[in-house]
Amino acid sequence: MSKKVAEQLVDMLVNAGIKRIYAVTGDSLNELNDAVRRNDSIQWVHVRHEEAGAYAAAAEAELGGLACCAGSSGPGHVHLINGLYDAHRSNVPVLAIASTCATVEFGSAYFQETNVIKLFDDCSHYNQIAATPAQLPRMTQAAIQHAVQRKGVAILGLPGDVSAMDAVENISADKNYFSKALIRPNDEDIAQMASLINKYHKISIYCGIGAAEAHDEVVKLSQLINAPVGYSFRGKMGIQYDNPNEVGMTGLLGLPSAYHSMHESDLIVLLGTDFPYVPFMPTDKKIIQVDLQPERLGRRAKLDLGLHGDIKTTLTALLPLINNKEDDSFLKAQLHLYDKVKEHLNIYVKDKGSKNAIQPEAAAACLDKLAADDAIFTVDTGMCCVWGARYIRATGKRAMLGSFSHGSMANAMPHAIGAAFSCPGRQVIAMCGDGGISMLLGDLATIKQYKLPIKIIVFNNRSLGMVKLEMQVSGLPDAETDMENPDFAMIAQAMGIKGMTITDPEELESGLQQALDYDGPVLVNVFTNPNALAMPPKIEFDMIKGMTLSMTKLMLGGNFEEVLNTVKSSYKHLGEIID
Repeated sequence: MSKKVAEQLVDMLVNAGIKRIYAVTGDSLNELNDAVRRNDSIQWVHVRHEEAGAYAAAAEAELGGLACCAGSSGPGHVHLINGLYDAHRSNVPVLAIASTCATVEFGSAYFQETNVIKLFDDCSHYNQIAATPAQLPRMTQAAIQHAVQRKGVAILGLPGDVSAMDAVENISADKNYFSKALIRPNDEDIAQMASLINKYHKISIYCGIGAAEAHDEVVKLSQLINAPVGYSFRGKMGIQYDNPNEVGMTGLLGLPSAYHSMHESDLIVLLGTDFPYVPFMPTDKKIIQVDLQPERLGRRAKLDLGLHGDIKTTLTALLPLINNKEDDSFLKAQLHLYDKVKEHLNIYVKDKGSKNAIQPEAAAACLDKLAADDAIFTVDTGMCCVWGARYIRATGKRAMLGSFSHGSMANAMPHAIGAAFSCPGRQVIAMCGDGGISMLLGDLATIKQYKLPIKIIVFNNRSLGMVKLEMQVSGLPDAETDMENPDFAMIAQAMGIKGMTITDPEELESGLQQALDYDGPVLVNVFTNPNALAMPPKIEFDMIKGMTLSMTKLMLGGNFEEVLNTVKSSYKHLGEIID
């Protein structure tokens, strides 16, 4: 063949539908970079940190399918690993090209040498190094096939010297296959599921991301049996909209209504979800779980029936066997509780806070009100996840991305980069914590360089808010959670991005509207209440005891003002505790 290995690799990426590579170029990646430069069908996106590139690829993969990132020898590809863990645990197809030192230097402790196989073994479905030109095309095809069909990360190790060698024609398939299968339980299992559902009257349904494509079937089932429908964070955007029986989320970020409906029911039907975790699951109820990944069955709760299947196909087969239940008293009770919960959530929307202490709930609700019906939201891990979960509503067109399984900080802004590249016609809003945005500030320059019209909303509470709450409910006085932040708006302006600061709650809506209307990237630095609390759906006595102990320790340490502010900010939660 009259082309280099790097050119052959790029041709295969293009043929697989990959449109860009997120990477920092250099040394062992230079041949690949040059091959991309000479191919009009693919783009090299110069991120400032490889971790941001991996997150961007994860977001693109979740929104549009297969995506690609790359890292150069040693430190370059090591930086990818956090974003790759996020992608892998989110079950999205990402190909990561880990270039490395020349093959002749393998095992010699050469400059920047790493053991790529060991390094990425825990966050990939496929992980190989192409040490010869003949291996490269076969490994590339296999890596992409693994990423797409097993839904996760595939690693292709690429030594710098191999990328410059003459390509060798592939002896196996050059193309990739994106076929999908319909999978459902056998007829006997479907009949058993129907029998359990027909037997019980108080039934709740709980859905995850695996049920997102089965919205209509879930709603139909819930209406047939008068069942409330809860959902996980990742399942929210696919299940909440146009769903008269929805009662919100449960889990750490969830609401009392969904928690209550699951614990008051006789039968729980889990559809395409690996959440909530064990502490939020009832232990004295009948439970059915259906999942496309059968290894997940039963790992959060004791099941009475565990079935392997995709949710849409399974429910399509199930629905004709389900009896229509006339008694809707259980459903009405759960919807009534949900209405009360939503009233409570609106307290902090109406009470917007004070100067330099805007209620984050009000900021999130305002974003929900002003954002486009098909907006893409990205949320940082921590308190931003709470506000996104509780106040950003699904429309059937919106998307919400976050590090929901890996739980890493700093994901929202780089996720927004991938979202903006993947969906150039849609509004992209990054809900960033001040802790998260601080970690990868350099990639504001990527947003500027590629003129990505991302709206970055920094919920600046001057602390690691979720960590602070974790310490307090454990009875520990929060220590080293406060942050002395720079002026984020000024940093944005220094990088060529419009920067805004909102400190007055009366200017919240007009300021956010101005940012969303602006033609280009914007960073809005919103000074939120540092003492706002996000209470879990069930308040345990140990949590109350922990908060009391924590408050006592803070007062004994002389922090009277902080204690008073926290109590004032959170007194409205007392109703949850009393109930």
